[in-house]
Amino acid sequence: MYIQRTIEKLLPGILATFPCMAVTGPRQSGKSTLLRHALPKYRYVTLDDPAVLEQAHSDPVYFLDSLGEQCIIDEIQLAPGILSYVKMRVDNDRSRNGRFVFTGSQQFGMIRNLGDSLAGRIALLDLLPFEARELQQAAPAIGGLELFTTACLTGAYPQLALTPEIDRRLWYASYIQTYLERDIRSLYDIGSLREFHRFMQLLAVRCSQMLNMSSFATDLGVSVTTVKRWLSVLEAGRIIHLLPPQFNNMGKRITKMPKVYFLDTGLACHLAGIRDREQLLEGPMAGALFENYCLQETVKSFANRGEQPRISYLRTNNGLEVDLIIEGPNMRPLPVEIKLSRTPSQSLASGLSRYAALFEKADPEDGLLLCLADGQKTISRGVTAIGVEDYLAMLQQRLDG
Repeated sequence: MYIQRTIEKLLPGILATFPCMAVTGPRQSGKSTLLRHALPKYRYVTLDDPAVLEQAHSDPVYFLDSLGEQCIIDEIQLAPGILSYVKMRVDNDRSRNGRFVFTGSQQFGMIRNLGDSLAGRIALLDLLPFEARELQQAAPAIGGLELFTTACLTGAYPQLALTPEIDRRLWYASYIQTYLERDIRSLYDIGSLREFHRFMQLLAVRCSQMLNMSSFATDLGVSVTTVKRWLSVLEAGRIIHLLPPQFNNMGKRITKMPKVYFLDTGLACHLAGIRDREQLLEGPMAGALFENYCLQETVKSFANRGEQPRISYLRTNNGLEVDLIIEGPNMRPLPVEIKLSRTPSQSLASGLSRYAALFEKADPEDGLLLCLADGQKTISRGVTAIGVEDYLAMLQQRLDG
């Protein structure tokens, strides 16, 4: 079963405009499947094949000649040396667009190489695991609370969503081992894999919280520099997202630490040891995981438009906190408070009213209380309670302008 990916609609316009395109993202997010389905006329090769990889290294000119007019080269980070030959071919005939399509999982190294070699000649897309609407194609009956629980207990990676009989604990354990051994250890000096895995577990337990690197360093017995390096690795690999604080002229009154979120709540739950519905909904992490889920879906909404997320959060030293502030070229600042509740009330949204009063000159949008409500409901002046599905539909409309 093929699930139509939201980002697929961007491909025709990009391929008509740029000679090259790259689709990056975490391992197993569906990059190869997307491209092979959307571009059936393109020749597909993967550098995971040792024979293909050897040819790309030993004779890059012949390798590119053998691929024809249009090709998809999977796992391009394994042979970055061919990019200089791609550049020469592109520069020899700039009238032909849509010639080379690349994929890769190790995002940081891949982006660096592509940016250096093909600047101005390539468009970059970021494919994350299934968003809510894509997940509903795999399971049309789910919605509301079930969307959240499915994302947490099943996960949003395509293989998990489309294979009900799969052992999810074993899948995630294998995924993490592959990620650590193949993607991370081969590229980065991260030190002890055991300590790095412990770090991922601590991050999962503290998801949706402000990131105190000194606290992590103390708990793990490592330096702050090591924690910073580990964070950059996880962020580059699209495992986590660091939400920056909103900066303005309030100076020292605003918290400067980012908040940390996973881009797949299923992975966060696996690392945190949450295995069933009762643990998820009645355990101490329920609210944090719901906030993480809403944040990850917001990030995916931007990524599926080919854009970097323009989002932040706010916390001041006098207790004002807004979980999420969304900005865009066609939008006023949109403050969002996230609560795991089916009964929205004015008290749950008090931060939104304070934000509107404090930043009146910024002309913010009316605030949203993002919860498990059905539909939309005005709960106070300038504050609307909204369910996750309606929120995502509204966000899409606003981003589209």
